[in-house]
Amino acid sequence: MSTTTPASEVRKGLYGVIADYTSVSKVMPETNSLTYRGYAVQDLVENCSFEEVFYLLWNGELPTQDQLTKFNKRGRSYRKLDPGLISLIHSLPTDCHPMDVMRTAVSYMGTKDPEHFTPDKEHITHVGHNLLAQLPMAMAMDIRRRQGKDIVAPDPNKGVAENLLSMVFGNEEDSPASNPEDVRDFEKSLILYAEHSFNASTFTSRVITSTRSDVYSAITGAIGALKGPLHGGANEFVMHTMLEIDDPNQAEAWVNDALDNKKLIMGFGHRVYKKGDSRVPSMERSFRALAERHDGAKWVAMYENMQGAMDARNGIQPNLDFPAGPAYYLLGFPVDFFTPLFVIARVAGWTAHIVEQYENNSLIRPLSEYNGPEQRHVVPMDQR
Repeated sequence: MSTTTPASEVRKGLYGVIADYTSVSKVMPETNSLTYRGYAVQDLVENCSFEEVFYLLWNGELPTQDQLTKFNKRGRSYRKLDPGLISLIHSLPTDCHPMDVMRTAVSYMGTKDPEHFTPDKEHITHVGHNLLAQLPMAMAMDIRRRQGKDIVAPDPNKGVAENLLSMVFGNEEDSPASNPEDVRDFEKSLILYAEHSFNASTFTSRVITSTRSDVYSAITGAIGALKGPLHGGANEFVMHTMLEIDDPNQAEAWVNDALDNKKLIMGFGHRVYKKGDSRVPSMERSFRALAERHDGAKWVAMYENMQGAMDARNGIQPNLDFPAGPAYYLLGFPVDFFTPLFVIARVAGWTAHIVEQYENNSLIRPLSEYNGPEQRHVVPMDQR
């Protein structure tokens, strides 16, 4: 092994490294609040639609009514079922992970774009609108084809949250799409998941953008990063854990056993927050409201017992994924589709960062500290 002295400190995982400037979002240290363009996310959740937040992330300011109307009209004009995309999704294995379908759908959409590389901000926003329209359709088609159900066409008169619920669950009286409270609690989750600074998937999208590649490639890379259980896939694993425990009365014992055996418990802790994830109170209120409407007392007890056990053992608090997992379960989404929901929300943040990277670009190419063998000569085959 090399015995050279490192020229500089190596930060594994780039922990604590400031890679660039951003005006998209920040966790304010004074308040511990995640802010989008300076607005606390808990305020946005209570006062804005997902489309308003999407507009804010792209443009830096909340829209007027006229601006929002035009923004929605443009975005909803992209809600057209593509026969090629329908055929592609139905050709994929029904046992593949839904995130593989989302990644493949974005790659397909990229092949339909005549621009092989991103030429300007206008093109990025065009792609963003297209993704916001097409990805919910792709996800809904994937869910329904696995269940042997027909496609539900998109509705240009509905917002993103209501339209997605409609395409997944239909429009019958017992559908979440027919309950305004369910729609609103689901929409709040999309707002909370929309953006989070230089997280792994966003940074991936910025690295790809820095090479002057195209937006679809950047989003495809971001989806690949988000699939991992240490990032976006955590909300799935939260619910899988709760389903495995099954009995809330066994939650404390399960948590203690997992910690004793040094197992990772998903849904707790966050590298950015030191005083608890500021998104959790908003998501927890929506989760509890959904539980009241959908006979979810068992999952509230599970949530409380697991949270209490973790707090007593090590003081680590939940992150957004912990209440989001059971909330999506109560709405009726298949567990493996929780992370694709994250994709649909995070398209807002990804595209905002792609614009920012594109407009003030520098190729992202970090150095590494070599710790392998010193330079040596190749030994001929007959002498090895």
